[in-house]
Amino acid sequence: QVQLVESGGGLVQPGGSLRLSCVASISTLDNYAIGWFRQALEKERKEVSCIDFSDSRMYYADSVKGRFTISSDKAKNTAYLQMNSLKPEDTAVYYCVAGPRLYGGSWCLSRHLYWGQGTQITVSA
Repeated sequence: QVQLVESGGGLVQPGGSLRLSCVASISTLDNYAIGWFRQALEKERKEVSCIDFSDSRMYYADSVKGRFTISSDKAKNTAYLQMNSLKPEDTAVYYCVAGPRLYGGSWCLSRHLYWGQGTQITVSA
């Protein structure tokens, strides 16, 4: 069983920055991808970003393009989501998910097999 452990959430003012980390307890993430979803209160969970650990292909939702940057550290089996210029509408619980990579298509994962516990991000003055 693969476990994903997230960290880095918290309270930040509008315009501020946070970095999320997602560490996977797996021997290798070759042929895997990690993605980030977020779910605001009383709203559906939505895709935010993902990265393919084999070819570093990335995806960003339009709402975060130019503000969020996803990266990976294969040696540490870790994905990061650097979030800059945060807005109140970015407030949500953020979840990381791991699964087999998707060949072709815009998203990186063919299945969402393993989920992190979620971390709250609140953007407020």
